[in-house]
Amino acid sequence: MLMAERGAAAQTVEAYTRDLSEFLAFLAAKGTTALDASADNVRAFLAQLSRKGLAVTSRARKLSAIRQFLRFLLAEGLRNDDPCSAIDSPKLGRPLPKLLSLTEVETLLETAAQAVEHAADGSASRRALRVYALLETLYGTGLRVSELLGLPRGVLVSDDRVLTIKGKGGRERLVPLNDAARKALATHLAALDADQARGKAPSPWLFPSGGSQHLTRQRFGQELKALALAAGIEPSRVSPHVLRHAFASHLLERGADLRTVQQLLGHADISTTQIYTHVIEERLRRLVEQHHPLAQLHLTKRS
Repeated sequence: MLMAERGAAAQTVEAYTRDLSEFLAFLAAKGTTALDASADNVRAFLAQLSRKGLAVTSRARKLSAIRQFLRFLLAEGLRNDDPCSAIDSPKLGRPLPKLLSLTEVETLLETAAQAVEHAADGSASRRALRVYALLETLYGTGLRVSELLGLPRGVLVSDDRVLTIKGKGGRERLVPLNDAARKALATHLAALDADQARGKAPSPWLFPSGGSQHLTRQRFGQELKALALAAGIEPSRVSPHVLRHAFASHLLERGADLRTVQQLLGHADISTTQIYTHVIEERLRRLVEQHHPLAQLHLTKRS
């Protein structure tokens, strides 16, 4: 149902499988099944997760999977009730996303460009070109890392000015490419073509990583952290998702409207995009507190 009716991504289906398998194993140990599970069973499962020290966000995700599964059973006529209707989700705070400043992103890009210039020929040069193309494209488009790494080799054949992205739920959107990203991708593709001319087997992916596979998100994350270290930025602050956050917040800081940013990010609900307005408000508040003379005077009196 998730795949056929909702168009859920493979990662979403895998996450549901893990969460529901854990819940069903818990029910089996209690001598019951999902067809007979009660609200007390669900609460006991959540309590067990809490005792194990599972984060609130993870418990909320598992409850969401259970809730949707039991409602599915109800809709299919396999249950007569919804035991989750009386269960509240764990209270979630909504932390502000980690951000990089414009200067820090520029430093990352400059460091990646210098790595291309100084890389030795061969595999080292191709890796440097790939990282630079990934970085320019990620910051220039705000793609999810799964969308970026899953781009097919021929994505730019019909038009190198825009990417057609199939995001969550199978929804398609158009994302424009800036000149820097187009140039970096063209150089990266030229290197792939040169490898193929020398007899290397072609890959169906824009960012291949040996055989018929594309680069994994784990490997890309490692390469970004190595780049951050070379750029003098704390590696723990840099990840593909942080660069997606930077793309959105920097656009809003420079006057882009929220609806446009929502469309570029592929958010189904604009409330998801609104988190970035809170980031900007928080940054402005800190700037005033740090630099406004009256604010400084007030802070001095308080201390």
